Amino acid sequence: MNATPSLSMDIALITDRGRTLERIYAKTFPMVRHYVKERGGTTEDAKDIFHEAMILFYEKTVQEQLTLTSSVSTYLMGICKNLWRQELDKRTRQLPLTESQAETVWEPPTGEEEPAPLKLMTFVEQLGDTCKSILVSFYYFGQRLEQIAAQHGYQNIRTATVQKYKCLERLRKAVGHLSIENFKP
Repeated sequence: MNATPSLSMDIALITDRGRTLERIYAKTFPMVRHYVKERGGTTEDAKDIFHEAMILFYEKTVQEQLTLTSSVSTYLMGICKNLWRQELDKRTRQLPLTESQAETVWEPPTGEEEPAPLKLMTFVEQLGDTCKSILVSFYYFGQRLEQIAAQHGYQNIRTATVQKYKCLERLRKAVGHLSIENFKP
């Protein structure tokens, strides 16, 4: 496909953003929901994944960083599939340790003083109370975006999703120069 569909999508998003996003949502979300549910997720999981994909798509489109070579639905499905795979990977890494695994992992302190590892939470706290509350609520307590939107008085889930994304990007920038080794005990 040439750049014309992308150009017309840019114009549609600028001239009638609400209706354009609704059409994209109506066409693509059922496919995303089906994909996520077939792979062990819920409708809420599908909504979260789809909202993140829509934010990425919208921001890249309005910043003119996107030239589509396929349909919008195909592009969004690709993003959603990748996001869902990442979510499944994250969930499998969070399985609780058995007692024997926990004993193997813990080692008593040696008495040698090493530099204290950095705590991710110190970076989260530097983002401010709102970002800290949103990120901790979503990632630590597992709250849904609906709950977060209500807690912060946002008019809709989209606002909460955008705010979560912005906070996450600020956190990524803050720790981007560090490696995982800086956080290990």
